[in-house]
Amino acid sequence: MLTVSDGVAAGTRDDESGRVLAQRLAALGFEVQRAGVPDDPEQIRALVGEAAGRHALVLTTGGTGLGPRDRTPQALEGILDYLVPGLGEAMRAAGRRQTPLADLSRSVGGVLRDTLVIAVPGSPRGALESLAAIEPLLDHALETVSGHTRHSPPGTD
Repeated sequence: MLTVSDGVAAGTRDDESGRVLAQRLAALGFEVQRAGVPDDPEQIRALVGEAAGRHALVLTTGGTGLGPRDRTPQALEGILDYLVPGLGEAMRAAGRRQTPLADLSRSVGGVLRDTLVIAVPGSPRGALESLAAIEPLLDHALETVSGHTRHSPPGTD
């Protein structure tokens, strides 16, 4: 899990989003490793690329808004093998139930090699709501990204 924030990376801001996401991921059964990185596309790409070599899921929080330093989606699009548009759409649709401002989120999902990469907002509430929106999809997404693409029920082929 990667928190994208100049303040968190500099140690001047509490990483509340990273903390609550790590707790939720652990509750879902994931082994969580956390890191922080400034809002710098090159550093984001480097850390996500490195993590993708070791993990089935890489989750980033932060940098998905409209601010001048919010560049996580651009950084990820520069290295992802392909986008999964439905993940971002699902996160925004779920967020829309809470606030119309959810439509301003640039949350994305995609695949790098055999790793699912998801970028969620940097606010603790937005991050958790976005993760909750895609939780029902995670098991199947991770299974298919890893190459298990069987579409028929077990024992029927």
